[in-house]
Amino acid sequence: MGKIYERIDGRLRTFIEEQPLFFTATAPLSGDGTVNLSPKGLKGSFVVLDELTLAYLDFAGSNAETVAHLRENGRITLMWCAFQGPPNIVRVHGRGEAVFRDDPRFQELVAHFPDIDPSLHGLRAVIVVHAELVRDSCGYAVPYMAYEEDRDLHAKRFAREDDDSLSAYFTKKEHIATSLDGLPGLPLPLPPSTV
Repeated sequence: MGKIYERIDGRLRTFIEEQPLFFTATAPLSGDGTVNLSPKGLKGSFVVLDELTLAYLDFAGSNAETVAHLRENGRITLMWCAFQGPPNIVRVHGRGEAVFRDDPRFQELVAHFPDIDPSLHGLRAVIVVHAELVRDSCGYAVPYMAYEEDRDLHAKRFAREDDDSLSAYFTKKEHIATSLDGLPGLPLPLPPSTV
């Protein structure tokens, strides 16, 4: 049966850090707004900063729903599933923020991801999550699946972009500067990358 944890440490932290995939869920305050659920991968793009703070890199993509929802209300849930080994699901419910390139904390946060070359992925922000509720559940119905390797397509696609062309790419996308529901998304143009 499920358990609630006061902090992310020990076996729980190890489990989270070993998973090659996690999911983020956010929603606007509006009751008829669009709930967003996103898969996140890429080894080295997620870290546990301390017992109640986690962070992941927000890379170039075709929308910015998570960023928009965090800017509006800060609510976020992260979830990891064990697809190998003993069954387990871990959820972290909390408050998040998008730390953008022009934020004084940006460089220090990016330093926590030494295995990622941000220039290859069109790094937009670092998402920082402050845990308010940490819990697990059995995961008995989650199937076994084997992790083979990270895809290299994202790096191949965005490595050819510089700050100007990346901003131009985002400007052309309908749901980068504003969310599906019209909330402010990624501030454009992007400030120059400092990493």
